[in-house]
Amino acid sequence: MGRPTVADIRALKGKRKLSMLYVQTTDEAAAASKAGIDMLCVLLTNWTMEMREAAGDCFVQVGFPYYKIVTIEEHQRAARDALVIGGDSIYCASSYATLKTLADDGIPVVGHAGLIPQKRTWTGGWKAVGKTAESARQVFDHVKKIEEIGCFGVELEVVPDRVAEEIAKRTSLVILGMGAGPHCDAQYLFADDVLGCTRGRVPRHAKTYRDFDREYKRLQVERIAAFQEFKQDVDGAAYPASEHIVPISDDELKSFKSMLDDA
Repeated sequence: MGRPTVADIRALKGKRKLSMLYVQTTDEAAAASKAGIDMLCVLLTNWTMEMREAAGDCFVQVGFPYYKIVTIEEHQRAARDALVIGGDSIYCASSYATLKTLADDGIPVVGHAGLIPQKRTWTGGWKAVGKTAESARQVFDHVKKIEEIGCFGVELEVVPDRVAEEIAKRTSLVILGMGAGPHCDAQYLFADDVLGCTRGRVPRHAKTYRDFDREYKRLQVERIAAFQEFKQDVDGAAYPASEHIVPISDDELKSFKSMLDDA
């Protein structure tokens, strides 16, 4: 059917699960498109016409960097720029006032509830949110406020699966679940986790399908070896060889030298 609209994505709620990846390069976006991934998140700093082309028919959510865009006006301008390039929605973890201004302007906005990395100090750091009844109610209230504002969806991150299930039943928002169990409308992972590129601690909810880190390490060994061989060739006068040199005939060279002598 081609690239889905916001209306298409909303119509799928409760009918089938969506797949979603956070990607950083055009190669990753193109691979996601070829693989049939439904939705992508691309950070604003990586969002270009080339990235839009690479993403093909994927629905793209353009992520706003929390500490880089501050005022409501900056968010409005960035949102318009993102949509002009071909973004389908924007992700924003800013204030309710910012979310409402964008939503009131007809911009499809995705908010964030549960573990919000940029605001994790309020919920105790890098840990699950919603494991007590009181905490779960706070997550629910947050989601409902985002819905009331007029947002299109919400990223629900690292909350118990049964809490996410109850929330999903009680909101019209498209729930993009990251570590929130099987009942969310979309299952959302970072491409780095899927490909095995994550350095350091891998999140519990991540599933790794390939070991790109091992391949990158192998390629780095090969890169170093190639550079060493190049240096050895230069040191030993093996490079450049005749096939790397632009030739000139003896007669033309003789004429050139004569011109220099006459200069």
